[in-house]
Amino acid sequence: MSRSDFQHEIIHQSLSWEQLVANIKWDADGLVPAIVQDENSKQVLMMAYMNQESLQRSLDSQETWFWSRSRQEYWHKGGTSGNTQQITSLSYDCDGDTLLIMVHAKGPACHTGRISCFYNEVNEVDNQPTFNNNEEQDATLLASGKDRFAILAELEQMIADRDRDRPEGAYTTYLFEKGIDKILKKVGEETAETIIAAKNQDNDELRYEVSDLIYHLLVLLQERKLPLDDVLAELDRRHERPRKD
Repeated sequence: MSRSDFQHEIIHQSLSWEQLVANIKWDADGLVPAIVQDENSKQVLMMAYMNQESLQRSLDSQETWFWSRSRQEYWHKGGTSGNTQQITSLSYDCDGDTLLIMVHAKGPACHTGRISCFYNEVNEVDNQPTFNNNEEQDATLLASGKDRFAILAELEQMIADRDRDRPEGAYTTYLFEKGIDKILKKVGEETAETIIAAKNQDNDELRYEVSDLIYHLLVLLQERKLPLDDVLAELDRRHERPRKD
């Protein structure tokens, strides 16, 4: 796919390369911040800077390229680690001074090995901001007895809402509109990628692929109108059966 064709597809506007460049407000160094967001989870993964050349490379390759201000060089996200980001859509904000790039990420975005670079949460304690590590927060939730599987219920509800409302541009809407064959294909793909990650003995990749698999399985359950509670009840029944060993 040529740069112009890809540009038209992901920006949904009939813009020439010259018009696109003109519509973006580059700073004094010729840079613009680019926010990268996961197309499936909608989690914000990272923020980096692009110039015209890195934007062109991104459009040409359909994977993210950035300009490193510290190293003064171009870098292809995942070029070394394999944690690439396949671009699914690209837009700019109302002022034209920020890019939003939706991606299908292959592995974590952060150099620490976390899925997102935004893992430090700011809270107010006596009007003083404190920074918490989400891993510590997760441990606190477990210790307090709170439901660590609540995210599954939230995700199931979100998927049901997408099925009902069909918001334009949402990935889940796209799956439902394509139908059962597309959903099953994605379940198969994510299953295969989970197997590969496990064979590679890469737990970061495995964590990410299993998350994708669970999401697509929940979409499949919604498509078939089979509640997750029914699956959990089946697991509970199996657990209660007398063991034969």
